Amino acid sequence: MPSIQDFTTRVSNNVEQVIIGKREAIELLMVALLCEGHVLIEDVPGVGKTMLARSIAVSLGGQFKRLQCTPDLLPNDVTGVSVFNQQSGDFEFRPGPIFVNVLLADEINRATPRTQSALLEAMQEQQVTVDGITRMLPRPFMVLATQNPIEYEGTFPLPEAQLDRFLMRLAIGYPSAAQEKQLLPHLQREHPINKLQQVTDEAQLLDFQKQVWEMHVDETLQDYIVALVTATRTHSDVTLGASPRASLALFKTAQALAASRGRDHVIPDDVKYLAPFTLAHRLIVKPEAELRGQTALKIVGDILERTPLELGS
Repeated sequence: MPSIQDFTTRVSNNVEQVIIGKREAIELLMVALLCEGHVLIEDVPGVGKTMLARSIAVSLGGQFKRLQCTPDLLPNDVTGVSVFNQQSGDFEFRPGPIFVNVLLADEINRATPRTQSALLEAMQEQQVTVDGITRMLPRPFMVLATQNPIEYEGTFPLPEAQLDRFLMRLAIGYPSAAQEKQLLPHLQREHPINKLQQVTDEAQLLDFQKQVWEMHVDETLQDYIVALVTATRTHSDVTLGASPRASLALFKTAQALAASRGRDHVIPDDVKYLAPFTLAHRLIVKPEAELRGQTALKIVGDILERTPLELGS
């Protein structure tokens, strides 16, 4: 029986046929998949966010849809709508793009708060309620949302409740000069996404998602996770710290990362590596701290330096 490490390596290698030189971002998305979590990708246009989402969906053999968020997008455009059928005399539900395995919500901060809130129930409970009827979403289900960190005109910043539902926030970043040169002949004639093949199936992923929960996390590391999250709530430059959902996010992503790297237990480096990706987007930095150049990522780094790992006896 293939291991979780075999699974993540196979899918990552497949995705790298399309996305060159971004192994860390691919690994983090695989961690999110194993946790049934959602990811906010905050980066400039043109670095491969859409292709990354499509590549993962194709590799899993799942459905992929891209939702372009705009100010005129309505909640029913996301969840679906009931339409009256004159022939049958009944209302028929027409599912929206959210009924899919991998949903790319492109430029999510350009949608109005009302439309953004249509994603809240889906992201937390994997279901949507339309006209008083609750419908379950397919599994696996993952939302990859993007936003441009440069252009803010005409945008609606994501509220804390929305940000808290993202398991991680990450950036893909520009490729190096060598990687960008490698892209040029790689994209000639036909885009590699058109030739990408499925390398696993959804049933296998769902099985591995259950196995991730069995990864051993020592009680010392559990205390360390709680100490890190608690420190975000008492930091002098933070108005609002991370929620208990952040503790669970850091705990489970550490389990998934350990499994994807072939271990049966979590080590301290797993927690330290994942803390910036799981905690920073959940913090609200005080305005006066921002004027001094303080950022949420710097605060998480400061907390990691100041919070000792108390080893058990």
